[in-house]
Amino acid sequence: MVERETIAGEIKRLGIVVIIPTYNNEKTLKRVLDGVLLYTTDVIVVNDGSTDTTATILKQYSQIDVITSARNQGKGMALRRGIKRARFRRYQYAITIDSDGQHYPSDIPVFVNAITKASHPVLLIGSRNMNQDAVPRKSSFGNKFSNFWYWFETGIKLTDTQSGFRAYPLAAISQKYYTRKFEFEIEIIVRAAWRGVDVQNIPIRVLYDPQERVSHFRPFKDFTRISILNTVLVFLTFFYILPRNFFWSFKKKRWSDFVKENILGSTDSPVKKALSIGLGVFMGIAPFWGFQTAITITLAVFLRLNKVLAFVFSNISFAPLIPLVIYASLVVGSLVYPSSTTVQLDRVSLETVKSHIWQYIIGSFILAGVMAVLIGSFSYFFIKLYRQKPVSVH
Repeated sequence: MVERETIAGEIKRLGIVVIIPTYNNEKTLKRVLDGVLLYTTDVIVVNDGSTDTTATILKQYSQIDVITSARNQGKGMALRRGIKRARFRRYQYAITIDSDGQHYPSDIPVFVNAITKASHPVLLIGSRNMNQDAVPRKSSFGNKFSNFWYWFETGIKLTDTQSGFRAYPLAAISQKYYTRKFEFEIEIIVRAAWRGVDVQNIPIRVLYDPQERVSHFRPFKDFTRISILNTVLVFLTFFYILPRNFFWSFKKKRWSDFVKENILGSTDSPVKKALSIGLGVFMGIAPFWGFQTAITITLAVFLRLNKVLAFVFSNISFAPLIPLVIYASLVVGSLVYPSSTTVQLDRVSLETVKSHIWQYIIGSFILAGVMAVLIGSFSYFFIKLYRQKPVSVH
């Protein structure tokens, strides 16, 4: 009793609310509610269009806040509505718990204690023991699949990314979301990590009782939705998040520090530095206008090259040199792809325009390759020469 009162006091002090999304879980909803109410009456239940006796059960609990949807909209939408209400009521943290009976409300103190000890906003995900005999194989596989992609998209290794028993720091996570079903629980933790929120697992217990548990996860449809979301997130990781993080770290350095760390003082081999410079030069001249930086940094990450060197030399086509680069590309391209159309003084045919566009594209790739080899080779010998330069001793 003393422990419950202590936890209840901490829940009030920390501004925590418990959100319970539910859809046709009449067998387990009451048990979950009774367990949660042992610790707090700050509870928001989102009835996501249930067609069983859920509404009747909820009428027995006048002390909780109930949000009712006229039709089923999906778990993601239920959580989004609950989080929106929690923010409106100025809560600081929202603990979410599923109503299907797999989570133990008695694990709420685990979350509260972790939040109390944290010195900064932290997003907590309950980590279940997925090796139990009662855990369905598809759930175990799905969790491992999700864990891998979460690591791929954020660089953070977790043991459970699909558990619905979580604690969200409401002021630190994003305000707007785009997914509506089960994939929402992936979107919210990935974007939280991208915002710099500390995402951690904490151990919890789990109960899989096939006699009473009702799961609304549709293997084909929901797995397809999750796969599409991961595809989008991977694309954003390489073409927005990695370049953004790189710029943030790069802006903190002075030019002199850059030269010392990445050209002269870097532990990378001369070959790796030269290849990084060559990649940057190639991407700076090749016709990837608007995407050069993102593609350069993405390739540098994949090829394990020096991202800073590749980025700097990808800016070889800075404003004053752009006309020269375009002209040189056209000249080189005309040697390989001669124009077969005579240009009239009074008009330029569509075929002529197409011909010049192809000349530019082909010529820019050839010019980019040649310049990448030349500048990369020169850089290699320069770096080798610098390394061999004897250091004078006074």
